[in-house]
Amino acid sequence: MRSRRTAALVGGVVLILATAAGAFAGPLTPGPLVQVSSTSPLAVCTADDIGGQSGTAFVGSEVEPWVDVNPTNPANIVGIWQQDRWSNGGSRGLVVGRSANAGASWTAVTTLKTTLCTGGTAANGGGYQRATDPWVSFGPTGIVYQLSLSFNDVAPPFTTFDFDHALLASRSTDGGLTWSDPVVVIRDTAPTVFNDKQSITADPTAASNVYAVWDRLVFPASERASVVASFRTSAFRGPAWFSRSTDAGLTWERARPIWDPGQQDQTIGNQIVVQPNGALVDIFTEFNNENAKKHRGGFVRVLRSTDRGATWSGPYDVSRLGTIGVTDPETGDEVRTGDIIPDIAVDPANGRLYAVWQDASFNANQADAIGFAQSLDGGLTWSSPIKVNQTPNSLPIADQQAFTPSVDVAANGTVAVTYYDFRNNTSAPPLATDYFVAHCHPTSAAACTNVTNWASEAKLTDQSFDMRQAPDAGGFFTGDYEGLANVANDFTAFWSQPHNGDPASIFFRRAG
Repeated sequence: MRSRRTAALVGGVVLILATAAGAFAGPLTPGPLVQVSSTSPLAVCTADDIGGQSGTAFVGSEVEPWVDVNPTNPANIVGIWQQDRWSNGGSRGLVVGRSANAGASWTAVTTLKTTLCTGGTAANGGGYQRATDPWVSFGPTGIVYQLSLSFNDVAPPFTTFDFDHALLASRSTDGGLTWSDPVVVIRDTAPTVFNDKQSITADPTAASNVYAVWDRLVFPASERASVVASFRTSAFRGPAWFSRSTDAGLTWERARPIWDPGQQDQTIGNQIVVQPNGALVDIFTEFNNENAKKHRGGFVRVLRSTDRGATWSGPYDVSRLGTIGVTDPETGDEVRTGDIIPDIAVDPANGRLYAVWQDASFNANQADAIGFAQSLDGGLTWSSPIKVNQTPNSLPIADQQAFTPSVDVAANGTVAVTYYDFRNNTSAPPLATDYFVAHCHPTSAAACTNVTNWASEAKLTDQSFDMRQAPDAGGFFTGDYEGLANVANDFTAFWSQPHNGDPASIFFRRAG
């Protein structure tokens, strides 16, 4: 995430649950490890090659996955990822992984029509060279929605840079097998704006409502040479923008800002969850370059809406963002992680909110760890942050780095957090990396705010992988976020890692 960090700062192990009495119960047990992706389905595409593009395409890489489960058919799971990542931004297209048997096997779907290599054309609105920031969300009737950031590297006749980019939404009514033509949520061609890091959320309490939220970077034209350049430029201003569909994704309301932090400040990583009473909560990171009210630096914050997005209140502070970023313990090379992207989950039974982010303050500001906080009042106030990753403190500090957390809540209220770390790394050449899940059972309202109730974890990778083999996209890159959802009381982890010569592949594992 270092490129966006620059933009923001300048402009199986058994896991045991703690009970209220301090005893332990119920291990989380991982099921079979399933490889979701294989060889690149876009490797033979030539539609995006006209005139050439800048950067390097890592053909065979699958990164930045997200996942959701069909509430009307829990055997139907849909994931999405960037396919063939470019070194300087975006991918050749977004690919959907669709399972009809609870994740035991998967079908790759390449017809999202959001880039030229996935069936996009000028006629259907998806005729772009690249796509990024994949996201999927199921609605309560079984419709699944996706939102893509699609853009060009160079413009026809492919000799000059192109500023055309759009957030494109589409939907599937057959569990992810086929998808509608994309609908433009917002499109810009001006060299002074860039819409970035979008997410989409289907409202589980209102079947026709779907929400999109993102940050909109505004900067002097002199600082931009192309859309690709926006991934490493200095943001001048970055308000949070929002749009809503009230007809199940067929059309979208005019996009508008819902929070503007001010000149030379920005938001990033916006994501909406819906509480059982219908209130919307948008989490994001905000970077402030002035010291008004002692708010210089980065903060994890939320906005709230009690009228399904018509009006918003806040922001309300979750925590100061204490990340210092992640580097290779031996070489010092950058590892691009979700260092400035928080994640949020809501318990659909009681509305409790849980947030996670990267934070080095737990390790004396020497190594990123996983911070956690909860809210019992809809996001107005938050518990004091605690460290929830179980990376051993006895390791050298560089091997204690933990990163890119995701959080989710199972049907029985269990809270799980997934993350990568380097605990199995040695001084040998591979940068040994693994993926873990820790969890807490909230037997009381305050249970998960106690670090002792996160006392163990489960390892999701069967074998350590070499992070140095991942695509180099401003650092070794598997994604600014990874997927985590649930089927009843089982968690469904969905992540990227280098594997058998592929720069990165997608894996799935249930744990419950």
